[in-house]
Amino acid sequence: MRDGRQSLGKRGELLAVRALQEAGLRIMERNWRCRAGELDIIAEECGPDLSRGAPDSRWLVVVEVRTRRGHSYGSALQSFTPRKQEKLRELASMYVQETNWPGPWRIDAVAVQMDRTGKLISVEHIRHAVTG
Repeated sequence: MRDGRQSLGKRGELLAVRALQEAGLRIMERNWRCRAGELDIIAEECGPDLSRGAPDSRWLVVVEVRTRRGHSYGSALQSFTPRKQEKLRELASMYVQETNWPGPWRIDAVAVQMDRTGKLISVEHIRHAVTG
């Protein structure tokens, strides 16, 4: 069972990486680990930082990938729970501190939904999926 879930997760991450790259993000790191947990994808994107009034800044983008086959346990997007979001805030803050990231950062999500047989239905990139 675990191998099937790992395989599904890896496939979802590959699809997410492709979608992020097509959207113009540069992948910096994958599967960053620390004692508290793991971040799926660390990327970078250029864009405005309205909070600082900077027209073009390098954004650090922490990306959580959620992959689901079928809807027995809810959709990929539904699996992005408040508890998971809180954990991502903690891990992202740790990454920013550890790497001394100087600019703006955010947490995005990529929801990969497949049918029961594993056929891809959708890949949805949600910018600023976690706030606060």
